[in-house]
Amino acid sequence: QVQLVESGGGMVQGGGSLRLSCEASGRTFSSYAVGWFRQAPGKEREFVAAISWRSRYTYYADSVEDRFTISRDNAKNTVYLQMNSLKPEDTAVYYCAAGRFGRIAIDYDYWGQGIQVTVSS
Repeated sequence: QVQLVESGGGMVQGGGSLRLSCEASGRTFSSYAVGWFRQAPGKEREFVAAISWRSRYTYYADSVEDRFTISRDNAKNTVYLQMNSLKPEDTAVYYCAAGRFGRIAIDYDYWGQGIQVTVSS
């Protein structure tokens, strides 16, 4: 069993930066890939980024490529999402998830509770 807790969200002006953290409990966390997803009001949950269990591979959605960076520190049981050049359309609840390396929600077995990110124009 893996429990995930997101932190680092908040409100920022367009063009600003935020770093989200996803801290996990459970000794097997390092064996899971981790993904970030987001859901804006009235929209479906969408994939943002993913990282394989040893950080060898990463995926990004086209909409965040070159602006967001996913990384992990298995010694700290934590995955990070560095978000730069934020846009109002990045406003959403962001979720981290642990599971199989992929771009769709069903690849992931464990989910955090989500954290709000709001980008003002």
